[in-house]
Formats: sequence, structure tokens, C-alpha cells
Amino acid sequence: MTTAIEDQGALLREAGLRVTSPRLAVLAVVASRPHVAAEDVASLVRERLGAVSTQTVYDALRVCTDVGLMRRIEPAGSPARYERRTGDNHHHLVCRQCGRIEDVECAVGHAPCLIADSDHGFEIDEAEVNYWGTCPECRAKRAPSSQTET
Repeated sequence: MTTAIEDQGALLREAGLRVTSPRLAVLAVVASRPHVAAEDVASLVRERLGAVSTQTVYDALRVCTDVGLMRRIEPAGSPARYERRTGDNHHHLVCRQCGRIEDVECAVGHAPCLIADSDHGFEIDEAEVNYWGTCPECRAKRAPSSQTET
């Protein structure tokens, strides 16, 4: 039986990357916390490994994203987030109040989820969709104050 670290090492090697402790830690952190911000990745990697520079973490995030081991998402007004869920056709729900992000499947079933009016000569392979709203927890918090007695 292989361990998660061995599996992540194999993923790095298959992508043509050197296996390093920071890269393994970055992959593990992003796998354990979907939609995690880079600063949080850096803090959690330091908890695992000790002294690791912020630049090393950002480099690992960039190279792992470049080879498709993770995906960078950038909801407007929010720091970039990272997730290991790649290669499928999903989008995101973003809470306007707390910033919580959840995955949502594409109803169309094939990429891109939307059909552009004109492709202007581009070969379109992906559409990025963010749905904005208020999560159940934030709605529950505001419910008592939004109700008035008559």
C-alpha cells in the first residue's frame, strides 16, 4: 500500500518535476483544504516543515498549477485560491459575505460550459464561472435582524 506522500511524489515525477519537501507539503495542504489562499498555504506548509520562504511556496504553487496538478481560481475581490480538483468541468459558488467557496457541477456536462457568441478564432477549451450569493450560514446570521415585528 502506498502512502499519500508517495502518491504525491509520483504525481510530481509524472509531471516532470523534482520531488521536494516544499512541493509535497504544498500538494498535501491544497488537497486537504480546497479553495485555500496562498498565504494560508504558506502558513500551513511552515507548520509541517518549519522554515520555508514565502517565495518557495509561491514557486511550488505556480509550478504545480502550470503542470495541471492544481488549479488557481481568482474570484473578484478575493485573493487567489488553489484547489487540487482539475481536469473536470466544475465551477464555483462564492459567498459575498464570508468568502466561502463551494464547487458546483456544470449542468451542460462538457467543457466549455457556456457557448460563446463568437470565438474570434480562439480554440475555447474552458469557461470559468463564479456564482455569487450568500451561503446558508451567513443567511442564518442575518435572518433575525432582517425580520421586523408588525
